[in-house]
Amino acid sequence: QVQLVDAGGGLVQAGGSLRLSCVASGFTFSSYAMGWFRQALGKEREFVAGITWSGRSTYYADSVKGRFTISRDNAKNTLYLQMNSLKPEDTAVYYCAAERTAHTIVVVTAVDEYDAWGQGTQVTVSS
Repeated sequence: QVQLVDAGGGLVQAGGSLRLSCVASGFTFSSYAMGWFRQALGKEREFVAGITWSGRSTYYADSVKGRFTISRDNAKNTLYLQMNSLKPEDTAVYYCAAERTAHTIVVVTAVDEYDAWGQGTQVTVSS
């Protein structure tokens, strides 16, 4: 069955870095756009970054642009999120997700366009 396993979260001081990873199985990873979302306590899940199936196009939420980098290794069925210059407001549970439609050419940001989700990994940034 489809499985996404998130990892790499932790506690870091403001200004620090973390690298999240997401290992996919049970589907043709290289055919699907992938995204990272986050959900802070008491808030709705929000889009963070996305990457097309080929890796040629990426898209970022304004709040993380210039600080976060999404990438993928289709040979390893793995998605990454490099997070630099972390801020306390980045504190949240981070989820990777696979888009429901194969071979889309643009990144979509709506939660309901993604139908497979990782279990989430907690990122906590202290001030």
